[in-house]
Amino acid sequence: MRKLIECVPNFSEGNDMALIAKITDEIQKVEGVKLLDVDPGKATNRTVVTFVGEPEPVCEAAFRAVKLAGELIDMSKHHGAHPRFGATDVCPLVPVANITMDEVVEYAHKLAKRIGEELHIPIYCYESAAYEEKRKNLANCRAGEYEGLKDKLVNPEWKPDFGPAVFDEKVAKTGATAVGARNFLVAYNVNLNTTSTRRANSIAFDVRERGRVKREGNPLTGKIVKDENGNSVYTPGTLKSVKAIGWYIEEYGIAQISMNLTDITVCSVHKAFEEVCEKAAARGIRVTGSELVGLVPLQSLLDAGKYFLKKQHRSTGIADSEIIKIAVKSLGLDDLKPFDPKKKVIEYLLESEDDSKKNLIDMNLKEFAEETASESPAPGGGSIAAYMGTLGAALGTMVANLSSHKRGWDERWEEFSDWADKGKYYHDALVKMVDEDTNAFNKIMNAFGLPKKTAEEKEIRHKAIQDATKYAIEVPFRTMNLCYESMEVAKAMAEIGNPNSVSDAGVGALAACAGVRGAYLNVRINAGSYEDKAFVDDILAKAKKLNDDAIAKEKEIMDIVESKL
Repeated sequence: MRKLIECVPNFSEGNDMALIAKITDEIQKVEGVKLLDVDPGKATNRTVVTFVGEPEPVCEAAFRAVKLAGELIDMSKHHGAHPRFGATDVCPLVPVANITMDEVVEYAHKLAKRIGEELHIPIYCYESAAYEEKRKNLANCRAGEYEGLKDKLVNPEWKPDFGPAVFDEKVAKTGATAVGARNFLVAYNVNLNTTSTRRANSIAFDVRERGRVKREGNPLTGKIVKDENGNSVYTPGTLKSVKAIGWYIEEYGIAQISMNLTDITVCSVHKAFEEVCEKAAARGIRVTGSELVGLVPLQSLLDAGKYFLKKQHRSTGIADSEIIKIAVKSLGLDDLKPFDPKKKVIEYLLESEDDSKKNLIDMNLKEFAEETASESPAPGGGSIAAYMGTLGAALGTMVANLSSHKRGWDERWEEFSDWADKGKYYHDALVKMVDEDTNAFNKIMNAFGLPKKTAEEKEIRHKAIQDATKYAIEVPFRTMNLCYESMEVAKAMAEIGNPNSVSDAGVGALAACAGVRGAYLNVRINAGSYEDKAFVDDILAKAKKLNDDAIAKEKEIMDIVESKL
């Protein structure tokens, strides 16, 4: 499995898009790197760029981008609303898939060392890559910003981790860069119906983890309370893992609460939004919407959509696209400009860009039927079995959703929403099995196509055929399990669901059982050419039991359906 990391450099230029294009073009020259997002801000004079790939190519692309940014951006002439101290202000590496944070830290240190030594740029390592506790917080590393960098560099406590500790002509142009390793950070702004930066800051101080400076007497003008070391004492805000400030955005003519959600498992997007709404209302200010800067994980929007659906006592077992639509409208993500999930959700951007290979499940019904009827051997019975199971699970889910929304059953909405969630899980899993079964068949065909001239080639080919055959047994067996388990939803809906839809629950059970039985045939035929007899005997016994149990469960469900017709 490929190790994937994300890099999210922030460049101190948000108006000259031709300049930014030169930097992003340099990133895209590196093979194995995929540019996901370019998000410029005029008022902040800052552009957030996101790209992803395997660690080595990503680090190479990051180095080239930092090098070019240092040549094109002159920090001595830079002005913007966002805190900054370098042409490439920050350059964090983020684990995405199959890689630990410790591994990412190693790559961050190597990148930081290379930038410092080869490009003569002062480097501060932050977050998980920090060499000392006080440097974990980016705000500490960047304190004083560019204007205070000259004094900072000669302060022994703030000697850069890599690169020069002098403010020479080169550093005066490039500034410094913070290189880090961190978890997925969501940059999130909440829009206010005010132009007052001071009011926005007050709300930011209410919610951010650090809170506000504690004062004696008057909370605005009183003497600042100090601890025994002479440091200011803070009264914490209400949200953990949140950094926030208030600012005025001239291009929109409004003030915003600008937040970094540094751990969305602690503070989600919707939790931050709701808390800001509450604190703003207490100060006579209304939230008009919000803005996601850069990319967001799919789960963040799904969690938000489900949160607001539950507030409405609506079922959450609906299509992801509908859940996201609720999230967008509830959070007001389209308040300032159109919000396109395909361009903002990282998982969607990581989907295959190969349009020449169209997935079966992306075809319309007519195309799928015609492809099945063609002379091509795939899709075959395994994919059709998975699709029958998909339709069965979908019907069970439909009855659950109809029941959740039935007039007079309002007190039972959550009960049926839970069933709909279960049905949606099986539906989503079986959708993937439609193409996976065809992929399994193709693996066998590819293995048979390997060369077989030498003894070594024959051995490699034989092993590849056996490995592919085993996978072609496991895939329909997985389909059998999913189809059988989904029948529990159809049974429940036949028993307790909307009585007007009992026939739909019945059809769902029939389709799911057909999925089990169809996949069983594929397990058996593929098992015939696999040489590990112990494995074959075991999986055939399990598959037969599943098949028999599904037939029995189908009869049980149909008896319930018949009794209610």
